[in-house]
Amino acid sequence: MAANLPYYKEINDFLATLPHPGRTTNPAFYCRRIQPLEAGMTVYRPPFRRSFYFFSLFVNAGNISIQYDDKMVTNPESYMVCHSPGLVYSFTHDHKLEGYVIYFKPECFSFFKPDFHQSFPFFNTLYTNLYKMDQATAEGLAPHFEDVQAAYERNTTENHMEARAKLLALLYHIKEFVGNRSSGTRFVTPQQLLLSRYVQLVNNHYIDKRSVKEYADLLAVTPNHLSQTVKAATGKNALAFIVERIIAESKSLILYTDFDITEIAHQLDFSDPANFGKFFKKEVGISPLEFRKQRAIK
Repeated sequence: MAANLPYYKEINDFLATLPHPGRTTNPAFYCRRIQPLEAGMTVYRPPFRRSFYFFSLFVNAGNISIQYDDKMVTNPESYMVCHSPGLVYSFTHDHKLEGYVIYFKPECFSFFKPDFHQSFPFFNTLYTNLYKMDQATAEGLAPHFEDVQAAYERNTTENHMEARAKLLALLYHIKEFVGNRSSGTRFVTPQQLLLSRYVQLVNNHYIDKRSVKEYADLLAVTPNHLSQTVKAATGKNALAFIVERIIAESKSLILYTDFDITEIAHQLDFSDPANFGKFFKKEVGISPLEFRKQRAIK
C-alpha cells in the first residue's frame, strides 16, 4: 500500500475528515442522515481506504461523480452503495446530496453466526457494489434506513443493540431487493473471471502497483498469460487498464482540488512532478496545468 494513500482504521478518524465531522461512542458502528450542505459547496475526496464497511442510500444525489473499482458513475438520480473494508474509493458531490450513511465494523455483528459475505453477497471483498435507481425507488427504501437511524439516535447505551438488530433486518431486506433486480444468472468463463479479478485488483492497487507482473503475481498466473487473456477479451493490453485508472484519478485531482501539481504527483505516488507531467502529457496530449486551465475556461 502506498504510504500516501489514506487508510482509516477507526470510524472516528474518518469522520473527523468530513465537511461536518461527526463522532460515535461506539467504535464499531455509526449512522448519520446526510443533509444538504451550504449552497455552492462542493466536496471532493481523493482515493482512500477504510477498515470498515460503508453502506449508504442517497435519495437526492445532485451533481455527483463516484469513482470505484473500474467504474465512474456521474449524476445518478439516486443510488445505494455497498462497500467492504479495504477497497479504494473516491468521490465528488455538490451541496444537494442527502440520504443516509452507515459505517460498521465486522464486530458489530459478533452475535451473527453465519458467514457475513455469504449471507450478504452485495458486500464483496473484491469490489464495490453501487446500485443506481430512480428517486421513487430510493424513497421506498428510505424508511428502512430511517428505522436504523432512529434506533441509533434513541439508544441510551453505547452498544446500540437495537440499531444493530435493525441494520441486520435492513440487510436482509436489501438482499431481497437486490435479488429482485437481478436479470437472470450470468455464466462467466475462466477468461472473463481472470479479467474481472485483474480489473478489480488494478482499481485497488493502481497507486502502489504499476506493472503487469505485479498483478500477475497476485493472480498466480504468468504476465504473458494475463496479457494475452486481457487482450483477447478487451482488445486492449493489460497495461492500458493501469494507465487509464491513473489518468482518471489524475483528472479528478486536477479538476476538483486546489492541489498544485507537486501535491498531485505525491498523491499518485510519482517520484517527482516532472515524471508525472511527462506521463500525463503522453496520455492526454497536454500538460496537467494546461488541462486545468482549459477546463477552468469551459
